[in-house]
Amino acid sequence: MKRSIILTVVMLLASAGSMWAAQKKNVPGTATNNGASSAADSKTSATPATTDPAYVIGPEDVLDINVWKEPDVSRVVPVRPDGKISLPLINDVQAAGTTPQQLAGNVTEKLRKYLNDPQVTVIVQAINSQRVYVVGEVLRAGAFPLIPGMTVLQALSSAGGFTAFANVKNIHVMRLRNGKHLELPFNYRDVLKGDNPDQNIQLEPGDTVVVP
Repeated sequence: MKRSIILTVVMLLASAGSMWAAQKKNVPGTATNNGASSAADSKTSATPATTDPAYVIGPEDVLDINVWKEPDVSRVVPVRPDGKISLPLINDVQAAGTTPQQLAGNVTEKLRKYLNDPQVTVIVQAINSQRVYVVGEVLRAGAFPLIPGMTVLQALSSAGGFTAFANVKNIHVMRLRNGKHLELPFNYRDVLKGDNPDQNIQLEPGDTVVVP
């Protein structure tokens, strides 16, 4: 009788152990759940701040330098005020004044001394070297990154719109060209109506949009 009871208890414990193991196998986030771990560990590719192949890198821009299959060499680096970046193996490289493709070529050439057939990709993650300024009767006055093709309307939108006291008919863009200050008129109401579309010019680095 006692032997029968003991056998029954052993069988029940073994059955419970099997059920516990099966449940553990299906619990999300455990070591056996490879799909969830892989999804969590997978890296997303960097989102470029510009896809313009003619974009010229400047100081304070942030660059993603990716060397294929070489994570120890790959870096996300800011361009220093002197226009250079620092990378493992090759130290300082001139970045300002080059396009991403040109910089990738320069880094590739320098890495050939240390790596076999390096493949380098340069992505501009943040544009900090080219800025425009919006001042006056706007909700968020200040400096804004100059996105390629940015117009006066787009800059005003970045500034959050106007205050109640803004004189939107007499906005102007201040631009320094050849040592001289130019004032380019912008009538917000006319541009919206389509009367003076030419006033909605593309901005250049250093332009200041003044809203009186």
